[in-house]
Amino acid sequence: MSSPSDALSALTLDPLPSEGYVFTTQWPVRTSDMNENEILGYDSAARYLQEAGALHLADGNALGDHEFWIARRTVIDMIEPISWPNTVTVSRWCSGLSSRWCDMRVQIVGDNGGRVETVGFWLNINIETEGIGRMSDYVISRLSTTTDNTRLRWKPMLTEPLPAESPRTFQIRRSDTDRFGHVTNAIYWQAVAEVAPEVAELVTAPHRLVVEFNKPIMYGQEVHLTTAPIDDGLLVWLSVDGESRSHASITALAS
Repeated sequence: MSSPSDALSALTLDPLPSEGYVFTTQWPVRTSDMNENEILGYDSAARYLQEAGALHLADGNALGDHEFWIARRTVIDMIEPISWPNTVTVSRWCSGLSSRWCDMRVQIVGDNGGRVETVGFWLNINIETEGIGRMSDYVISRLSTTTDNTRLRWKPMLTEPLPAESPRTFQIRRSDTDRFGHVTNAIYWQAVAEVAPEVAELVTAPHRLVVEFNKPIMYGQEVHLTTAPIDDGLLVWLSVDGESRSHASITALAS
């Protein structure tokens, strides 16, 4: 199978801004964040993004009326492994937005080495309607201090159709869900970690991971995990009853 879209391979992540509203915090890396190779795991990195988002909202006095967000896509560039013991500096800022969604950049840098660069496409959710809601003028004003892109549009980067669904299943636990009953973001990354050994040599070097969330997975559904090799990595699908719920990819990171 050929490589993913040109848009994905050409995607460059904006550098840390020198001005504007950039939220920065620090916390210690814990042993429970480590994978079997004793480096920060994919699912732990995803949890860091979730925690940074909540802290950012609180810091910006926006948590009260912008508490709920759903990730549409997350890109994680594993530049240099983060090991333990370590303390990470986490910086978060907006790199593009519209009135209902935004691209949020997160940089994770270890005091003792290691760097991870990420960007996530986040939808603002109206808790009353459980649909996509407009951000307040205040939040839009704060986020726009670090980007000139105020007409952000959604366009999928992973569009390859699901091949024959694999009989391989991925177990979902009740504790894997959020208040909407959706499987949480970090659990998708556990699935990516399950298949990473299929490209073991690739993931020992800098690499890019992408997950696009198409339709929620709910507790009690039988989830299938399907993979297909591509020119520079691996494509991954999570599916239910032959319907793709999430696309993912693991690819070499261009130098």
